[in-house]
Amino acid sequence: MAKAFTSNNTLVKQSSQGDALLAAHHVSLIYDDAHNKNNYALDNISIELHAAERLCILGANGSGKSTLASVLCGLLAPDTGDVRLLGEQVCQNGKIDLEAYRRARRGIGLVFQNPGDQIVTSVVAEDVAFGPENLGVPSDEIAARVERELHRVALDAYADADPRRLSGGQQQRVAIAGALAMEPQAIIFDEPGALLDVRGRRSILHVMDRLRDAGVAVAHITHYMEEALGADRVVVLDHGKIALEGTPAEIFSQKNNLAALGLEWPFAARLARKLRERGLPIPWVSTDKELLAELGKLKSISVASPAKNSTTVPQAASVLAAQQLSFSYTPQHKALENITITIPAGSRVSIVGQTGSGKSTLLRLLCALELPDEGKILIYGQDSASGGQGRRGRAWRAKLRSRVGYVMQRPERQLFANTVAEDIAFGPSNQGLSVQEVQKRVEEAIEICGLQDKRTASPFELSGGQQRLCAIAGVLATKPKVLVLDEPTAGLDPHGRQELYRLLSLLNAQGVTIVQVTHSINDAANSQIVYVLNQSHLLAASTPQEIFCRANQQELRSCGLGLPLALQWAIKLEEAGFIQADELGQPLTIDELADSLASKYVAKEAHDGSQN
Repeated sequence: MAKAFTSNNTLVKQSSQGDALLAAHHVSLIYDDAHNKNNYALDNISIELHAAERLCILGANGSGKSTLASVLCGLLAPDTGDVRLLGEQVCQNGKIDLEAYRRARRGIGLVFQNPGDQIVTSVVAEDVAFGPENLGVPSDEIAARVERELHRVALDAYADADPRRLSGGQQQRVAIAGALAMEPQAIIFDEPGALLDVRGRRSILHVMDRLRDAGVAVAHITHYMEEALGADRVVVLDHGKIALEGTPAEIFSQKNNLAALGLEWPFAARLARKLRERGLPIPWVSTDKELLAELGKLKSISVASPAKNSTTVPQAASVLAAQQLSFSYTPQHKALENITITIPAGSRVSIVGQTGSGKSTLLRLLCALELPDEGKILIYGQDSASGGQGRRGRAWRAKLRSRVGYVMQRPERQLFANTVAEDIAFGPSNQGLSVQEVQKRVEEAIEICGLQDKRTASPFELSGGQQRLCAIAGVLATKPKVLVLDEPTAGLDPHGRQELYRLLSLLNAQGVTIVQVTHSINDAANSQIVYVLNQSHLLAASTPQEIFCRANQQELRSCGLGLPLALQWAIKLEEAGFIQADELGQPLTIDELADSLASKYVAKEAHDGSQN
């Protein structure tokens, strides 16, 4: 017996014969364009989603995940195949029943990859109410649902706010609240945590589990393998086809296949591999529990705590700086208040903070896209406010902006040309370069960003991750000395993230200053300087070693952040009794953790040998 939501949010039992709530059989969908005929987004896919099931859909950028989500929620009809949604035969042998689609969509929720696509009103509470209103839910019930869902996503205080003025992460939470307020029988989440802080992502996973327990069918598209470990079933797509399907344990046992499909191993598997490379007899594992069990089979001795990692903040002339900066979008709410930061030339800087803490606003000010209400923004020592608000001031800020490459949080807003190559060429073409030099830079950027087979494609037909790479390529083609990126890894598959890390490290080694806003604590741990924002204020500014330490764990957690996975694992080993407190030092990266563990266990082997 499955469970389902009733209109008053109580739980009632509902008979189930095992029929799928959402089903697509032998479905194919072709994107025709002038440059690439018969481009299969989906190729003969058969998939079902059942009540009280949490399905996780994985795959590289462009593998068809979002297209499949649109088919399963009734937004797209396939060219061939059958689709049945909530008992309605909406498509049979490629023939569409529009009325059946209309009826089925009333019971299916979708959270888009880009939350701005779902915002339809200028008031948060009204936006959340939009879906239930269209379902004809009574007004008093709508009010109760809106209040409940805003509380669920921690947006109670923003009920009267304009969602278009919120951060990307806050907009994502509005979209999630709106989908949940419809009380759907099935709901599809397309990268729901891409723009959320650590606490927000954890909360969304908890919501998914509760929905599943209530009998709702949940499909979750993600690029993060750890998020897939809690699913009932995992499907991996590759070029529009289903490449793998099974339980998380079955999927993550396919270590060679995962690598070939461009996916990342879970952290426990990656750490086990690092330990094997360092000579420890650890077999393949995919979960934390399995790795802890394998480590428990080894013997160790206490070793002196390694010296704490310590780096110094680079001392160099600043390229960007904020001095006692304050900024407001409305008189009632300050987005930033009394912020002072310095970005040294050639440094690598991460700005972290809870969703809505002001990170993206700070970047826009640092790039002279906004003017501060109070304080100063200095770009290469020059005040962005010089010249005022008029034509002279706008020309001055445009000149300053030409010295800084900026990649937005939503890269599709930077795309406009007919083809990827034309879009990338726009920046260098405006620099007065020769046709040959522009072409050279375009090809270099395409190669760096892995878009070789997308040169002639429309940027608007790319996946979200590919659009981000296209936007980055367009900025790189201008060869900036300062590169500012807002959530650069959001929407990228594991291979794309690794390539971006490699690219940023290469540019930084060449003297390019890198400034990124990120919700990934693991990314921030590889920076030289970390600035932490909390509710519009600067909470901390120092090296990663000083910021991400045991002593700050609770404070970081209280403002929606956390510690790097490597340090979390060190603490987990301490709590499980494997090691003494602080025995592994403070590893912030997986390599640092593996080095510490290997030296501990190798030391035991050497000790045993000396005794014999």
